Amino acid sequence: MDKPKILITGASRGIGLALAEKLAPDYDLILHASKPGNLPPLKPGQFAMYADFSINQELIAFCKKLKAEHSDRLYAVINNAGLTLDKAILFQPESDIDKMIQVNLKAPILISKTVLKIFNLKKEGVILNVSSCVAETGNAFQAVYAATKAALIAFSKSLAKETAYLHAEHKIRILSVSPGFVETSMINSIPKSEQEKIRNLIPLRRLGSTDEIAEAIGFLISTKASYINGSNIAINGGLI
Repeated sequence: MDKPKILITGASRGIGLALAEKLAPDYDLILHASKPGNLPPLKPGQFAMYADFSINQELIAFCKKLKAEHSDRLYAVINNAGLTLDKAILFQPESDIDKMIQVNLKAPILISKTVLKIFNLKKEGVILNVSSCVAETGNAFQAVYAATKAALIAFSKSLAKETAYLHAEHKIRILSVSPGFVETSMINSIPKSEQEKIRNLIPLRRLGSTDEIAEAIGFLISTKASYINGSNIAINGGLI
């Protein structure tokens, strides 16, 4: 029996890669990366799709290809791809601002618009948008990044209500998650002294792992979480 399909954007590293490993046994996966060569070797039942979301034409082509080639068994979309270009807003080039808005916000919006056309025909489906803890706490030198991630939460909540208003009988869910500080290449590039300061802000006194984020997302997209809708789930070790 064919498995349901799940799209994971930004699947080449970090949380996206952990998601691909976590979900592989139960789903066929559509794995997105910005360019060929970034993804690990595909396993049976996996499909690669490449697009640089910072380039609008590539994003639009990606959405068209997704609808044309993967409408048959598409069950869920995890909008995980993201970009941060840390800099004081006083010195942030407008090109950086545009790029973060394009990748972090416009891409999930257009992908969600595309898949809702598919889900409305099936009368079910899940869209999960990956936000960030800084959407709620803010963070110096990440003003634009934090703004895009906060907007993603608002988008998810609004879309959940809109979808229910239009088709109350459908089993379509939209939600978001806000991971805290997670052990990734981005965190590992921070000096050890600064990493220690971050740990001290977290009640659990440690960073999260990509596997822990993937486990939570795996549950949220499953039918076991069928009553969770329109929520933003914080996965951050207690960070406030």
